[in-house]
Amino acid sequence: MSWNPALDPDIPIGDAVDAIETVIVPRARDLGGFEVRRALPAPKRQMVGPFIFFDQMGPAEFLTGQGIDVRPHPHIGLATVTYLYKGKIHHRDSLGTDQWIEPGAVNWMVAGHGITHSERADGDLRAAPHSLFGLQTWVALPEKDEDGSAGFEHAAKDTLPLLEGEGKQVRLILGSAYGETAPVKVFSETFYADALLEAGASIPMPDNHEDRGLYILTGSVSVSGQDFEAGQMLVFRPGDRISARAGDAGARVMLLGGATMDGPRHIWWNFVASSKDKIDAAKEAWRAGDWAHGRFKLPPGDDGEFIPAPG
Repeated sequence: MSWNPALDPDIPIGDAVDAIETVIVPRARDLGGFEVRRALPAPKRQMVGPFIFFDQMGPAEFLTGQGIDVRPHPHIGLATVTYLYKGKIHHRDSLGTDQWIEPGAVNWMVAGHGITHSERADGDLRAAPHSLFGLQTWVALPEKDEDGSAGFEHAAKDTLPLLEGEGKQVRLILGSAYGETAPVKVFSETFYADALLEAGASIPMPDNHEDRGLYILTGSVSVSGQDFEAGQMLVFRPGDRISARAGDAGARVMLLGGATMDGPRHIWWNFVASSKDKIDAAKEAWRAGDWAHGRFKLPPGDDGEFIPAPG
């Protein structure tokens, strides 16, 4: 039986409850002059399907000579995807990947047993003012894949399934929904989609996934007669038929979810794991700093510095 962090035998289901299980208002975090809004993990919800981390980055404007500068840091037990609407980010990792993340493309980094990467606005990008706006998410890996090999896949915008009609445009980023499947390999039942809605247009949530959520990026939507604004994440009860209708200004929403995970996860810094022992082992490996022979390597071409473990 799958694990659901919000189901309890004493909680009524079906007609006895509202369609919306949880409304999450993201917490603002200042990362040194650059603000992110974190929706997951939240006090009432660690995950939605396999999604365990959900940050909105920006929108932000950088002056000439400025930009994000995330030094090399490690991950275990998860996969990351950064999805941009504006701007560019230079990704390098310990596999030797050197890839610019650009709007609409998918860069899917699988940490497995361990990977190190950096994210920077460097090179010619800083020669002029520039913008950044996007989402960064982590997807927890099933226990059987936590200690697997690291990997990286890039999928260009024009390779992603696009559905259009009735005032909506839906681009599938990860997994399967609405009869389509995105190209990158996922490790558990997953869906992640970018939906642009004209005023008054409705979109049904996929009904073939157990755990489902919706994040309002711009505009507003109504669900079951209730109105919700940009910057809120709605989490729905399993099995309910749900549609979201855009308000008078239209809306852009992210749809996310999938099967509930095979158990809760421990989170420490950039590490996600099914056991505390795995977290502790990764802590020690990063602190040891044995880049030549240890568990973690630094990215080729960006190995002059790194972020030390907290504490």
